[in-house]
Amino acid sequence: MPLLPFGAWHPDASDYESQTNAHDINNVLPRADGYGPFPDFAILSQALPDTCRGGFYALKSDGSVAVFAGTSKRLYLANNTDYSWIPVSKTTTCTISAASPGVITEVAHDSLANEPKVFSNSGGALPAAITAGTVYYVKTVLSVDTYTISATPGGAAINTATTGTGTHSVTHLYSELSSDAQWQFVQFGNLVKATQKNAVLQTYTLGTSSAFADNAGSPPQASYISVVGRFLVLSGLLSNPFRIQWSALNDTTGWTSGVDQSDYQDFPDGGVVRGVAGGEFGTVFQDQAIRRMSYIPGSDLIFQIERIAQDQGLFAPYSIVRAGIYTFFHSAQGFFKIAPGGLPEPIGREKVDRTFFTDLDKTELRMFIGASDPRSTRVFWAYKSTSGLTGLYDKIIGYDYVLDRFFPIDMSGEYLLGLSQPGITLEGLDSISSSIDALAASLDSFAVATQPLIAQFSSAHKMGFFSGANLEATLESAEQGTDGRRIFVNGFRPVTDAPTFYGTCSYRETQQDTPTSTVEVARNSRTGRCDMRRSTRYSRFKIRIPASTSWSFAAGVEPDVRTEGLT
Repeated sequence: MPLLPFGAWHPDASDYESQTNAHDINNVLPRADGYGPFPDFAILSQALPDTCRGGFYALKSDGSVAVFAGTSKRLYLANNTDYSWIPVSKTTTCTISAASPGVITEVAHDSLANEPKVFSNSGGALPAAITAGTVYYVKTVLSVDTYTISATPGGAAINTATTGTGTHSVTHLYSELSSDAQWQFVQFGNLVKATQKNAVLQTYTLGTSSAFADNAGSPPQASYISVVGRFLVLSGLLSNPFRIQWSALNDTTGWTSGVDQSDYQDFPDGGVVRGVAGGEFGTVFQDQAIRRMSYIPGSDLIFQIERIAQDQGLFAPYSIVRAGIYTFFHSAQGFFKIAPGGLPEPIGREKVDRTFFTDLDKTELRMFIGASDPRSTRVFWAYKSTSGLTGLYDKIIGYDYVLDRFFPIDMSGEYLLGLSQPGITLEGLDSISSSIDALAASLDSFAVATQPLIAQFSSAHKMGFFSGANLEATLESAEQGTDGRRIFVNGFRPVTDAPTFYGTCSYRETQQDTPTSTVEVARNSRTGRCDMRRSTRYSRFKIRIPASTSWSFAAGVEPDVRTEGLT
């Protein structure tokens, strides 16, 4: 019989007798000839001390990669040798007693046992037992202002013979993130900027900084950050949420309006500013408006700002994704894309928008996080469904913008991002896995790669990539019938190179009935079919490819069906 393809996933539309839609797919990637496998998550790093609330990679001038992550109160840098996390939050002064063990006094430290700390000194020297720039761990919390330290997590407390000289400093903490917020980062030359509205804008110089510090120039506290041309643009301002403000040209410390082209723009309508997508020009997203900002060299205006959408804005601030030449986002009307110089175009209408919006937990929009995979033409959005656990997303919806096809993935985690992968030494593998055989990904997966890949922080606070064994995949065809006549299903032959799969068919007598599935059957090793016998009026054909199966494509099924009578 003719091939019944596994078509596009359009859960918003009926699939009855469709030759272009699939009823359901899961854990697969779209291809021109059907679908291919989606790899499982493979852990790369050790665990952050707390839930990941933001992540970012920066490229250094030597081509190496620096990976940053934020928790509710602290910032960290990945150690590229063993993938532990070095605290790089801004520092505060402390004192160290001469005692056994030595006692650190850090006002309002808010630390837990085994939390990492890094010490520094100016104008003197630390006690001999403590080395500047080395990671230590809180051993025992003595009070809100004091604690002891150890050289390893859970290790022996360090004794100090002297108090040292000069001024001691230690990595500290920030005002806690709002419950609906994440850290946001950008790279501006050799500087990394980090922002959240409850803290002063933070800056870190690649290659020289050992910790973040308050950005000079008194920038406003802001929820969102982007780079537009040669300007740093802040939005979601704590002092004025209807305003965007940008730095001086090529100077992230210049924030005086009217000086060196630094300025701001208030918007009288359109609602609160929810973010700005950067690039050669900026796209400003408000609650009910979208505007384009274009730099005008030599003009007193600095930026020409024009409205490109009215009564349409950004529904979830972290859903903005820049991929290639496009900007993708989710508004209250669904998923959209914007091409350079263009207007918002719907990409999910009558395809996935209604299904997605019903499934989305609107009370946890900080978990609705977009990211791109530059090695492909795909963008991804992680989100918490109405049945998910608090503080975690439990689903990912992807979109291939060349094939114009959506696809769903079952995956839970804390934060989704595009990430360049630093290399790891053989010695450093011990920190990730107890044996080579137990690694979730091949050694090739740990090579240095400056081109970003889609990545996440898992529910265990560990960073990794989707480079493991293939996930279990399911693909179900559109429903078939014969205009009210009965059909008899003898089975079907899946068109796939998967060596192992299992098949079922659904059946029901009317379109109002809930479909029932037959017992799952294995592939017939001689014919490649899934054999079954069922008389019905309507039927779909489904295959399940087990996890870790090696396969590359699944195009559809060849049903073995004959017509019966009218009754």
